[in-house]
Amino acid sequence: MDELAGVTRESIAELDNAREKENLRRVEAALFVSGKFMTLKELVALTDVNPLILRDILRTLEEKYRGSGIEVVRREDLWKMDVHSDFVHFVNRLATGKSEFTKAEQETLAIIAHKQPMKQSILVKIRGNKAYDHIAKFVSMGLILKKKAGHTAEVSLSESFYNYFNVGNSDDGADKFPVAGGAKIESKDANKDVVNREDI
Repeated sequence: MDELAGVTRESIAELDNAREKENLRRVEAALFVSGKFMTLKELVALTDVNPLILRDILRTLEEKYRGSGIEVVRREDLWKMDVHSDFVHFVNRLATGKSEFTKAEQETLAIIAHKQPMKQSILVKIRGNKAYDHIAKFVSMGLILKKKAGHTAEVSLSESFYNYFNVGNSDDGADKFPVAGGAKIESKDANKDVVNREDI
C-alpha cells in the first residue's frame, strides 16, 4: 500500500513538474514574440497561466537570462524580453537586412504556430485587422490551413509549413511547434527565420 502511495506521489510530482515547464515555455514564447512591454493581464490572456504562478515564472525567466545576450526587463508591472542593453548597438546592424516576411507577419505566424488550432477571430483580437492580410498570404503560400468554424474560421499549420521551415512535426497536440520552447524556428534559409525579430 505504501509502495502504491509512493508511486502515486511520484506520478503527481512528475505531472506538476511537466505543467510548470510547459507554463514557463508559454510565457517565454509570449514575451519573445511580443517584442514590447506587456502587462500581467495581457500575459495571462495569451498564456492561460494563473497570475500568481505567472509572477514566479517571470522571476525565473529573469534569472535564466541573467548574464546572457537576452534579458527579461521589468518596469513596474510591465514585462518585456529584449536584447541585453550591452549588445543593442551590435544587433541593430542585423535588423537592416530584408526578410521574406515582415516583422508583423513573422509575429502573426509565430502566434498561429504556438496556439494552433486557433480561431481567426481570436488571432485578430491579438494582432489586429492586419491579421486578415497575413492569413490570406500564408494560405496562398500553403503554410497554413483555414476552415470554416461557425461565424469565423479556424487556422492551423499545414504540412507544407514544416517542410518550408525544415522543422519536425508531431502529433502531441496543439503545442507541437517548437516556438513554445526556444521560441525560434531554424529554417533551411536564414532569410526564412519566421521569428527573426526586427530589433534582434
